[in-house]
Amino acid sequence: MNTTLEAYAEIQHTDKDNYPCITVTNDENHVRIYTLKNGLKVFLAQNFDAPRIQTYIPVRTGSNNDPADNTGLAHYLEHMMFKGTSKIGSANWKKEEALLTEISDLFEQHKITSDADAKREIYKKIDEISQEASHYAIANEYDKAISSLGASGTNAHTWFDETVYKNNIPSNELEKWLKIEKERFSEIVLRLFHTELESVYEEFNRAQDNDSRLVNYELMNALFPTHPNGQQTTLGNPEHLKNPSMKAIHKYFDEYYVPNNYAMVLVGDLNFEKTILLIDKYFGSIPYRELPKKSLIKEKPIEGIVERTVKSPTTPRLQIAWRTDSYGTREAMLADIVAYIMSNRGEAGILDLNINQTQKMLWAQAYSLGLKEYGYFSVVAVPKENQTLLQARKMILEQIDLLKKGDFPDWMLPAIVNDFKVQRLKSLETADGLATNLYETYIRNKSWKEELAEMDVYASFTKEEVVEFANDFFTENYVVINKEKGINDKLLRVENPGITPIKINRDAQSDFLINIINEESGDVKPEFIDYEKEIHTDFVKDKKVSFVKNKYNDIAQVHFIFPFGSDHDRKIGLATQLLQYLGTDRYSPEELKEEFFKIGITCDFKTSPDQILISLNGLEENIMEGVALMQHWLECIKPDEDIYRQFVETVLENREAAKKDKNRIMTVLVNYAKFGKESRQLDFLSKEELEDADVKSFTEKIADLMKYPFQLFFYGKNFNQFKNEVVLGIDFKSKEIPAPKKYPEPETVGNVFFTDYDMVQMELSKIGKGKSVDINNLGKINVFNEYFGRGLSSIVFQEMRESKSLAYSAYVSYASNSKLNHPDYVSTYIGTQPDKLQIAVDTLDELMHELPEVPSQFENAKNAALKQIASTRITRTNIFFNTLKLQKLGVSHDYRKDIYDQIKNLSFDDLKSFYNETIKPITFNAAIIGKRENLNTEAVAQIGELKEVSLEDIFGY
Repeated sequence: MNTTLEAYAEIQHTDKDNYPCITVTNDENHVRIYTLKNGLKVFLAQNFDAPRIQTYIPVRTGSNNDPADNTGLAHYLEHMMFKGTSKIGSANWKKEEALLTEISDLFEQHKITSDADAKREIYKKIDEISQEASHYAIANEYDKAISSLGASGTNAHTWFDETVYKNNIPSNELEKWLKIEKERFSEIVLRLFHTELESVYEEFNRAQDNDSRLVNYELMNALFPTHPNGQQTTLGNPEHLKNPSMKAIHKYFDEYYVPNNYAMVLVGDLNFEKTILLIDKYFGSIPYRELPKKSLIKEKPIEGIVERTVKSPTTPRLQIAWRTDSYGTREAMLADIVAYIMSNRGEAGILDLNINQTQKMLWAQAYSLGLKEYGYFSVVAVPKENQTLLQARKMILEQIDLLKKGDFPDWMLPAIVNDFKVQRLKSLETADGLATNLYETYIRNKSWKEELAEMDVYASFTKEEVVEFANDFFTENYVVINKEKGINDKLLRVENPGITPIKINRDAQSDFLINIINEESGDVKPEFIDYEKEIHTDFVKDKKVSFVKNKYNDIAQVHFIFPFGSDHDRKIGLATQLLQYLGTDRYSPEELKEEFFKIGITCDFKTSPDQILISLNGLEENIMEGVALMQHWLECIKPDEDIYRQFVETVLENREAAKKDKNRIMTVLVNYAKFGKESRQLDFLSKEELEDADVKSFTEKIADLMKYPFQLFFYGKNFNQFKNEVVLGIDFKSKEIPAPKKYPEPETVGNVFFTDYDMVQMELSKIGKGKSVDINNLGKINVFNEYFGRGLSSIVFQEMRESKSLAYSAYVSYASNSKLNHPDYVSTYIGTQPDKLQIAVDTLDELMHELPEVPSQFENAKNAALKQIASTRITRTNIFFNTLKLQKLGVSHDYRKDIYDQIKNLSFDDLKSFYNETIKPITFNAAIIGKRENLNTEAVAQIGELKEVSLEDIFGY
């Protein structure tokens, strides 16, 4: 390992302004790492794909640092970081501050009061004073300031040991962004506190309805019976959420949000010297502070099998886990390797081949997760209907025994390391990918040198070391979570605390925001792509071949694009799925997977209603070998009736599993509300059709596929070599494409479709059919979504969440159709507690009755949209695939120019006319999912006639 690190030596530099920085030899991304005098780490790297900068501010703290009596605090603080400061978000800070202090004192009383009636009285007082304080608060001003820059991806997340703040900004807005972030990282103001608290609780409720979280909480609790990893969830204990302490949040901010405990990560169109000067100008003055001392919490070794059972309405599954050492340690890295030997992206791992490929279970996968303290290796398995969880466990342990015996090929380890390297190449070529890698490196307390050397460390492990590790690691001391189908009796159903809607002050602006908006930044001129110039086109006999040069690395992609899909042939999608389980006259199915993995090529099949796309991806030096293997697979596919019968069984069981999954049910219910019984989603091969068919009816379609018309797209470096080699494998016979089936797009007429599901929240989505797509409206649609319906500074978000705390998630979205002569759709969504549904529906209806007019917010939305277009560049494979999308709209040029011009000249009256003519007349259907006994029929009656539909109705089986 030491030899490897020597190849990545750290070099100390001093730039022209005497700022010391570190670079690492053999770093192709030329990252510079600075440390300011106050301890702030700064990671800078250049990427000139677009005049934008991906920014992350990672803080080395998360839920593991929550006080034991204030769990959920770090996550709640993350929310409050978007509420502004004394300068951002206040119309009169002196008056607001006095009221916030009074509210803080009341929350302390509320926390220590045990009498329920007394607590309610205190909360009423909090609500009353919050009303008064809201007159001086300006909601969402941070978001308005950030969006005024043309930022995108504004968000944050909290986890065990990290809280990360995210923005992607135009490069000319860097100094403004630093001004805003310096202000927000200098102080925390807990305004609009009790309404946001209710939003956090709504997020907690959503988590209760999330089956994966249910299992993960139980898993972590069993793996870490003492450590915060398992004893403190990020969202927190519900009792703690209902009894917060504003003083504790201020204390946490003062202790952990210090420059020596967070970093600045910027990757994009930047100048190193100018950028570090600006960062020091704004962040260098924030004082260094000592961090709280933390005592190390040591877990005792797991003794024996720790078994837990949880229940929910979804399909049963099993999760097994062994505790590991922390990330970056030898044990954690060996666990990564072992996880990939078991499951390598569904390709050639032990589980991939012995379980998934042979269809012995519905699905199984291994993974490894390293944390700051400890980590774990886990296997998730979904058994078939006729299998027990105990049988599934036995099968998984049998596969682990194969690993312990070294029963995997010698080529597997180098192939895995090669795949690691390819995946890293792909991620580091983008600004976001590199920035993400850098912030993760900081959070993990690793040096950039160690991160770069990591691939070589993985490559140094021998098969003997891996097998020895597996035998030492996979003992009879592990955790088992049995997720059974049943009623989850641990769900917490809470009542609406009765928050009075607060004043929003939509028209108000602080001096800080006015200055940010009025300050000149210099223009970033939009650049619109000339597709004919950027895409090189040729013909190999009758096949159109398009080429875009890869300017970044040695990864290549080949795409076979067929202009027909499931609308033309109901069987073709299933045929490409069945293909994954079949071999050829030369290779077994398992050997085919291994052959692709050996050469580091992925081969993916995607079937949509009007297209089949076969994509190969990997190192260019192996790409033609991958193409040849793919063509052999298609043309020499070997029918196997036994495998087909297993496949049918798997398909039918997966269909039944989908009927137990809340997210899948809601998606299908929305589709039913949108298209009714005659939709393409309900036009599939029935159980009887599948069972009556034979395997050849599917394999013949695969064998004939290359005889149909298709075009080729190559993304790489050597186009001439590709053309010369690919011509050898092409069959130039062209079969006639069958005519597509046309599916109705019925009017939405006010029907309400409800499906019963045992859950805490109620989810409602309204779907309205609009006019046929008109490309002349795309600019208006862009601004409408930004201004009214989506995003943190939209009208809907402000009213539904900031003012009334009615939902964690609520939006209105206008979606233009991707094809000419087909209708646009407008959709709304509310996810909330059942007792809030009535007021949520009323509020959204009121908002949509007349488009609210807030001139400053409209101008902000309009300018944000213009800045985003001006600073966006089309690169890589998007250059080609964008042309395919545009063709469906009858456009051959970069239509962003037209959209830009539309937005530039757009007035609010134009937007209002568009709303009144295009959106307001729409009649909506609705889809609702929730527990039947919680359904508010009065709220539903306002929407339309209620029709309860069964799972069989909406799924079609």
